[in-house]
Amino acid sequence: MSGGATPDMRRTPVGSLIAILLAVGIVGWLVLRALETRSVYLPVVPWLVDVAILALAGGVFWSGWAVRSYQKGKRPSLDGIRAARTLVLAKAAALTGALLGGWYLAQVLVVLGDLTIEPRRDRAVAAGIAMLCSIVLTVVGLVVEKFCELPPSDKDRASSEEGESPAPA
Repeated sequence: MSGGATPDMRRTPVGSLIAILLAVGIVGWLVLRALETRSVYLPVVPWLVDVAILALAGGVFWSGWAVRSYQKGKRPSLDGIRAARTLVLAKAAALTGALLGGWYLAQVLVVLGDLTIEPRRDRAVAAGIAMLCSIVLTVVGLVVEKFCELPPSDKDRASSEEGESPAPA
């Protein structure tokens, strides 16, 4: 669980995730454009990809809900290792969602000029839906990270009231 105990466990910055999504989108677009000039075309994104991404988001959320329930006092006990693994899973989900979102964004961008052609439009729609599912995974990862955040300790509260920054534990 985070709470600022160590410098490694800070919350994932949203700006970094957006930068990753955009960088992967731009690089992916360049690669896909280069491939298409050589008559290499990717197939349409299958709907199973959307189901898999949303199932992963659901699993991450379910795991985080257990931590949240413990924090709210609605669950009698929670293994510390499970909570730490949930935090790591949430961070991985946020990053994976941003990476996948960028890849599917690239696929949408590469066919934007050809939306009047039905197969290209179908590809854009399928990739757009996959991109939205990836963004859902990223948001779920960030929400679960918040679930794993420890409330400030009495020592941290006292330090912040005195104007000092809390020392890492």
